[in-house]
Amino acid sequence: MLHVRSIWNGAISFGLVSIPIKLVNATESHSISFRQIHLDDGGRIRYRKVCELEDREVSTPEIGKAYEDADGTLIPITDEDLAALPIPTARTIEIVAFVPADRIDPLQMDTAYYLSANGVPAAKPYVLLREALKRSQKVAVAKFALRGRERLGMLRVVDDVIAMHGLLWPDEIRASDEVAPDTSVTVHDKELDLADALMDTLGEVDLEDLHDDYRDAVEELIAAKASGVEAPAVPAGERPGGKVLDLMAALEKSVREAKESRGEEAGQPGEPAEVTPLPARRAAAGKSARTAPKEVGGKKSTSAAKKTAAKKTTSKKTTAKKSTTKTATKEAAGTATKQSAAKKTAAKKTAAKKAAPRKRASA
Repeated sequence: MLHVRSIWNGAISFGLVSIPIKLVNATESHSISFRQIHLDDGGRIRYRKVCELEDREVSTPEIGKAYEDADGTLIPITDEDLAALPIPTARTIEIVAFVPADRIDPLQMDTAYYLSANGVPAAKPYVLLREALKRSQKVAVAKFALRGRERLGMLRVVDDVIAMHGLLWPDEIRASDEVAPDTSVTVHDKELDLADALMDTLGEVDLEDLHDDYRDAVEELIAAKASGVEAPAVPAGERPGGKVLDLMAALEKSVREAKESRGEEAGQPGEPAEVTPLPARRAAAGKSARTAPKEVGGKKSTSAAKKTAAKKTTSKKTTAKKSTTKTATKEAAGTATKQSAAKKTAAKKTAAKKAAPRKRASA
């Protein structure tokens, strides 16, 4: 059972099937509304409905509607006059076609409503239409009259409910040809690569996690003023306004900031933010004058690297030879020293033998 007041009662006309329904607003506004006041004394500013002929304020039951003709003549139109119009959509949502959802231009989308089955007998045909829409994976295009005019609508299934979006008539959509940039602009592959990297880095978002920051800030401001405390300071935004002077730098910075906000390293390899190299076909088509010096520089750098490597190899060989020579010299010197010491030892032993007295034989 709905706890929201219905704004329209009628029926859905589905061929020869009629489904009594109630129309309920599917959306609600959470915007903070303000009153107009007199700045000098804070008094409320009110609009009063005054009859200009009698110069007096009139109540709502005394007020009707009229159409103003080109010469200023007012032609009264009553609710009974509108209800008696010979059109089938006066109290009926008349389905005229079923089409794929992508046939509906989002620019035509207007107010959304829920359609509720009005009474027990309406439940069966209501569920029949709902399940038919589900199985066909299409939406129904319908015409209906609401608030004094005939409108276009789109019926689709939301959970277990049939919802209807009011649609603007095609002639109510303005042409966009005068809005597009009127100057010739060339977008390079590197710029598109960075834009793709930024899109990948930002990723997806659950719409349930998004909320109205402006409304929160206004509520904090109102609460602060009501309590007599100083209003919270709003941090100055760092994002520049106006035109972008360096598109590549702005894209690179955006990718960096997006990665940092997600706790990732800006230079982490293999991440989506890496710039994709230019396609081979562009390189084959011709290289710019700016590219050529870089290639020449690269060759020089390679040649210099080879020479440096050769010098290092020669230096290593020379060092190895010197080290081997020094080792051989030290070994030879050690051998000579040992031989000299052996000779000196042998000479000392010979001299000692000569100096010792000989024993005489006994008589």
